[in-house]
Amino acid sequence: MSPIRLVILALFFALTLAACSTAPPEGVRPVNAFDLNRYLGQWYEIARLDHSFERGMSDVNATYQLQEDGSVKVINRGYDTQRQAWKEAIGRALFIGDRSTASLKVSFFGPFYGGYHVIALDLQNYRWSLVAGPDRDYLWILARDKTLPAELREQLVSQAKALGFATDKLIWVEQKRAGTD
Repeated sequence: MSPIRLVILALFFALTLAACSTAPPEGVRPVNAFDLNRYLGQWYEIARLDHSFERGMSDVNATYQLQEDGSVKVINRGYDTQRQAWKEAIGRALFIGDRSTASLKVSFFGPFYGGYHVIALDLQNYRWSLVAGPDRDYLWILARDKTLPAELREQLVSQAKALGFATDKLIWVEQKRAGTD
């Protein structure tokens, strides 16, 4: 292979890896005093910013399971309204640093990881969370139940808006189909 092709290939891989950021967005801080064992289990997606991998999905939920090696198995499931079929993706999450800081990296595609940062959490009961990705294009409101009280939804949206997220573009996820439990 020619030296020029090697340089181009190296640049391609460097740019690809740089695109897979795991750090939280600038100015956004993950929750401290995080207890993974309390976070494990099933969460329902209440709202999200739109992305191709979830576009047209309703009844989305995520299940987190601790693995023997200390990693977390992530099972994302949702109903594709266009195809009228359930879809599932299985990934792996690892803490980026201290396990008491809610900052993880998640991969659904081999060696490529993206950030998963819990930026607000019901620390008393672990009933709801606000999750950001590696930049302000990724945001989820999750809950243990299929709905959240309006006052709490508004509080989380206000908090996300103050952090610079485009909350006017949130998609409110329907949770009506059986089979998401």
